[in-house]
Amino acid sequence: MTNDEQKTSPNATPSPMVKKRYRADRDAIDRKRLPLAVKVFGVLCLAAGGATAVLLTITIVTMVLAFTSGSLDVEASTATVVIFVVETMLYTALATMFAIFGIRLLRNKRKHAAHGTEAMIFILAAIIICSIMLNGLGANVIPHAVVAVFLIVMQSYLDPALAGERELRRKLRDMETREQAEDGTLGLDPTGRGYITLNFFNLFWIFVVCSVLGLVIETVYHVLVVDPGVYEDRAGLLFGPFSPIYGVGAMLMTMALNRFHKAPFPVIFLVSAVIGGAFEYAVSWLMQFAFGIVAWDYTGTFLSIDGRTNGMFMAMWGVLGLFWVKLCLPWMLRLVNRIPWNWRYTLTTVCAALMIVDCGMTLMSLDRWYQREAGVAPDNAISRFIDDHFDNQYMEERFQSMSIDPDNAARTL
Repeated sequence: MTNDEQKTSPNATPSPMVKKRYRADRDAIDRKRLPLAVKVFGVLCLAAGGATAVLLTITIVTMVLAFTSGSLDVEASTATVVIFVVETMLYTALATMFAIFGIRLLRNKRKHAAHGTEAMIFILAAIIICSIMLNGLGANVIPHAVVAVFLIVMQSYLDPALAGERELRRKLRDMETREQAEDGTLGLDPTGRGYITLNFFNLFWIFVVCSVLGLVIETVYHVLVVDPGVYEDRAGLLFGPFSPIYGVGAMLMTMALNRFHKAPFPVIFLVSAVIGGAFEYAVSWLMQFAFGIVAWDYTGTFLSIDGRTNGMFMAMWGVLGLFWVKLCLPWMLRLVNRIPWNWRYTLTTVCAALMIVDCGMTLMSLDRWYQREAGVAPDNAISRFIDDHFDNQYMEERFQSMSIDPDNAARTL
């Protein structure tokens, strides 16, 4: 292989010197003392999180004792009760994590505190899902969104790798960036343990590109196999050619398989099949219990699991995972690296903001679709705006694969 071929090879890895310098910079930042204001904030997190966790624990114990003794009269459905209990337990876990987060800030454990925010983000996402299933999408989500933004900001600030990246971006010259691009190492994991760096930039563009590719694949599959010659709009968002289930699925596979990109084909296939099947099941369950929506039903097919996923589609997820990890991921990295260095963060920020708006509008429109089917009249300006621009006819034409029945949802009106 010539030098030019080595530079453009998708399997190029950072040199040992680059890895050593990266680890040294990351460790130096991790040892750097946190500002006093952050320490004070850590005290507040410890106090508030600990007190809240204790109160929530007492509440859970009291509810369980009242329920078992028969003094608590529960009229809601079993699913609603289960979701409410799970939500309360998640709140307790989140409060406990905030207390631990405060302790780590006080002990100057920057890296561990950053890892804690990642766990809290996942717990908060689960709380938001439970809240939507119980109360729909409204003002109840705003406090959660504020906390989520705060956690993302703290994670970006505390993570030694991200902090090191910010410092390197300020120090690196354009010539160094061009050299990395020419060597084919831009975007690769500097530690060499994984294939790519699992940062927001790479994962966001994986989500966008795979949302589009997934929509194309599903549309073609429907035209050729499901209903030959008949086109059906398979989009998953209100605007644009996006099917977010494939985007999120690709992100999950990338995070799970990043360190195993050189693993044998059967391992990658099985892991991808399990991840894809579990994710497809979870999305189907969420859509049904949150909005009463059924977008697919595999009941009666081979290895069907509650009609939410089956053996054939899990196998398809496994094949997609193989193609993604072995072939598409290197191509994806080369494609993203075509974005000019001076534009990539600004462009990513703008596109991420637009995608958040699209996702938010989609959720609100689905929620309002559910409310209209349930006979709930609009009670605010946003609901009236959605009714005027995204009525039932629009939603049925946009989401042609979906059917909605409020009786399938877990929420109470």
